[in-house]
Amino acid sequence: MTNREPTILATSGGHLPGVRTAFEFGPLVHHAVDLAGVTGRPRVCHLGTAGGDQAGFRGEAEEAARLGGFDLVHLRLFTMPNVEDLEGFLLEQDVVWVSGGSVANLLAVWRVHGLDQILRRVWEAGVVLAGVSAGSICWYVGGTTDSFGPELRSVTNGLGLLPFGNGVHYDSEAGRRPLVHRLVADGSLPTTHCTDDGVGLVYRGTDLVGAVSERAGQGAYVVRAVDGAAVEERIEPVALRGSR
Repeated sequence: MTNREPTILATSGGHLPGVRTAFEFGPLVHHAVDLAGVTGRPRVCHLGTAGGDQAGFRGEAEEAARLGGFDLVHLRLFTMPNVEDLEGFLLEQDVVWVSGGSVANLLAVWRVHGLDQILRRVWEAGVVLAGVSAGSICWYVGGTTDSFGPELRSVTNGLGLLPFGNGVHYDSEAGRRPLVHRLVADGSLPTTHCTDDGVGLVYRGTDLVGAVSERAGQGAYVVRAVDGAAVEERIEPVALRGSR
């Protein structure tokens, strides 16, 4: 682990269709490694809690990591943690990548095992925290989720490492944008940072320092409450090398 400044890459992407494999790690995952300032072969830890630590997905992720040139390890919590010292294990990594699924379930399970506090210390120590969808929302105060059923709802008990709300899949799921606007306007969420599919937001400490994209034409957005209404500002992301 080489990076010393607390860094988060929160995304709606990073997993791309594979040619000979189920999927490949896209430019967003490679950017997380770049943010870590790795010298030598990167060490990436995958947390699949939001999807129930599915064995099949772990194998597919290992294939994607092999193609990407990473050393990938998994931190599993089902049916019990697969390592004794969770904090020590995570501190050995360059990047923690959290995949998607149910953010509500993820937060509950992490808290049972003390990962909410452990991940804060790991972040403060300089390990890059990153992820997609549920693996994005978790770092914020909250966001919009389908964790509870097909109808989108708010989740407001995120880890709060970042003092904002988060809107993922902002362009690809029709209900996301209007719900974010309503939640920000009525104060249920603070100022909220949103990503179209294929876009990521980079934070140093708690400061948003930029947006990056692995897909052309996509955007990032900041939604603020002004006089009881939601006001949206678009941020143009920087295209990453290898973007499609």
